[in-house]
Amino acid sequence: MQTDIDPRNLIGRKAFDRNGTKIGTIDEVYLDDATGVPEWAAIRTGLFSRDAFVPLEPSELVEGSLHIPFDRALIKDAPDFGVGRHLSPEQELQLYHHYGLDVAPPLPPPDRDFGNIAGQETPEDNGPRPTHPHP
Repeated sequence: MQTDIDPRNLIGRKAFDRNGTKIGTIDEVYLDDATGVPEWAAIRTGLFSRDAFVPLEPSELVEGSLHIPFDRALIKDAPDFGVGRHLSPEQELQLYHHYGLDVAPPLPPPDRDFGNIAGQETPEDNGPRPTHPHP
């Protein structure tokens, strides 16, 4: 996906599946903790429906709408972790497996001789965090 777009500008945009069928509206965007790059979006699938998490890579922003290269049924069947909360590494792994996407290799454990480097995130800190529409 385009990485130069402000993730807050994605919120409220329409989302469509691989066949051009409308799925819903983007409710939240989740950023990678380490890079700050938008990684997941939560799509509100209806007025009283739950949110479906979708990967922003390999999705595309086309003419102001998010086009997700998966079928609507697969998207609607994605694990729902509730919006507004941090996605844990385990939840993110479930989403990668659900969509059949390659998972980024885990960070190697810290070197026991040197300990943890100051400022290095611990595994429980890793995982996408939601952005909010208002700064």
